[in-house]
Amino acid sequence: MRLDKFLKVSRLIKRRTVAKDVSDQGRVLLNGREAKPSADVKIGDELEIQYGQRILTVRVERLAESTKKEDAEGLYAVLKEEVRKREDDGLLL
Repeated sequence: MRLDKFLKVSRLIKRRTVAKDVSDQGRVLLNGREAKPSADVKIGDELEIQYGQRILTVRVERLAESTKKEDAEGLYAVLKEEVRKREDDGLLL
């Protein structure tokens, strides 16, 4: 399954065009490497997605062409979620 479609079906990203844009910007890693929107996603693959300052790492558990909202979380398992602090947070102005 294409990466952009998986991100949309799993509801990790709401729209496929947004998933494509995020991948094109290099904010999605597939098994540790930058991934294009057309990259092939398989069960067991690890995805690292950067949302602003937040980074979410998930493992692909299932693939499906479409899902209901309540079943979408079953497509992946969250491995790690971290928030990177901005570098200028400690500066006093």
